[in-house]
Amino acid sequence: MNKREFIKKSSVGALGIMLAPSILKGSMNKERLRTAHIGVGNMGGEDLKAISSHAAVDVVALCDVDAVNLAAAHKLHPKARIFFDYRAMLEEMGHEIDAVIVSTPDHTHAPASMMAMEMNKPVYCQKPLTHYVSESRAMKKMAADKGLVTQMGIQVHSFYDYKLATLLIQSGIIGKVHTVHAWSPKNWGYDGPLPQGEDPVPTQLDWNLWLGTSKERPYKDGMYHPGNWRKLMDYGCGTLGDMGVHIFDTPYNALQLDVPRTITTECRPSNGFGYPEHNTVTYEFPQTPYTTETLKWVWYDGPGAPALSEDLLLPGMTMGKDGKVSKEESMKDKMSLDAKVAAENELPDQGAMFVGEKGRLLLPHFMQLPKKIRKGKYVDISKEIAKVSAANNLGEPIRNYETEGPKHYHQFVDACLGKGETTAPFDYAARLTETILLGTIAGRFPGETLHWDAEAAKFKEEKANQYLAGDYRKF
Repeated sequence: MNKREFIKKSSVGALGIMLAPSILKGSMNKERLRTAHIGVGNMGGEDLKAISSHAAVDVVALCDVDAVNLAAAHKLHPKARIFFDYRAMLEEMGHEIDAVIVSTPDHTHAPASMMAMEMNKPVYCQKPLTHYVSESRAMKKMAADKGLVTQMGIQVHSFYDYKLATLLIQSGIIGKVHTVHAWSPKNWGYDGPLPQGEDPVPTQLDWNLWLGTSKERPYKDGMYHPGNWRKLMDYGCGTLGDMGVHIFDTPYNALQLDVPRTITTECRPSNGFGYPEHNTVTYEFPQTPYTTETLKWVWYDGPGAPALSEDLLLPGMTMGKDGKVSKEESMKDKMSLDAKVAAENELPDQGAMFVGEKGRLLLPHFMQLPKKIRKGKYVDISKEIAKVSAANNLGEPIRNYETEGPKHYHQFVDACLGKGETTAPFDYAARLTETILLGTIAGRFPGETLHWDAEAAKFKEEKANQYLAGDYRKF
């Protein structure tokens, strides 16, 4: 498809309806923010809902490669113009757009965001920030060079419990931290056979645009779109990229970490197509003001995660000889994605454990208070919580995702309008994402320790460097 054809196709829109162009006169009104949304299905729909709930936002453009997604979004925002191709949207409407929200599969995060930033547009991009390490560094640099407002979509970053845990750790509540354990039983991996043959592309889907800069591949029903791309190396970042970003965020931020020195992943041999369904990733980080000389960080994912150790034992919990909790749990319970409150002798389904010189701090994911453990017993830290909450104006915890979730998005809108700053800008998000991506690369070399040279942006092990960047297809 040539440029004229894709502009024509995108302008007419996925619904086959010709929309009159929006004519917004004058320069940017500092009291209003005109947003364009790239990817409006699933999480993109949630992003659209949260951004547009800000009273100062006008949604002026919607883009998706799936006509069904686009139709649903356009029904909510009938004044917005619709597009299949984000390049056409940005070229045609650049002067009418104040900020861009990118909510596509991971492999399109950087191409879409970079084009928007080249046009000096603030960008809100879903997590993980990019698909390749080279892209994270490029986005960080461009945002800094242009002085753009940016935010990565880790909305729990702005929640009470995570801000509280950060302050508690930095107050020294468990002393300097030497180990972090983090886990999720989610399964965004694929150990099955490689797909064979091809299926007809659904009429509502532009497969070429969905593939974007990734290599050309036949369409297979149920393998890629709408959600399973997360499991696959060419498009997603596995469970580590999906949930690891959220769960890493607070310990990473609290301990003021940069990128790791070494990374070792235990998993099945790589098949070059799908991420392993079970992974244990061990990082070693250099010292910060809040850690001991070396920090060890262990991530566990997949059904049954985490593997238990002394560091993860809770008061009232016993561990059998096989290393498993003696309490019987069904696989359905372990695979549950609900943020249910665990009993005091049960690990939360997802969460993190800080291990320090003066005890441990358990941080469930999400909307639950952190708990301190010392010498096998829970310690009352209500006074410490009250003290840091008052000193930092945290207010009272609100256990309502519908009201709390949009705050991270609204923070971005306010920053675009000159009212405050974002807390997950690309300067921070790029380092966090780089850490995540180094773990996915290590999964291609199970059991081998990779050594990362942050200054040179390459591994000591030359064979791993080929996975730091990708070859962009022209589409």
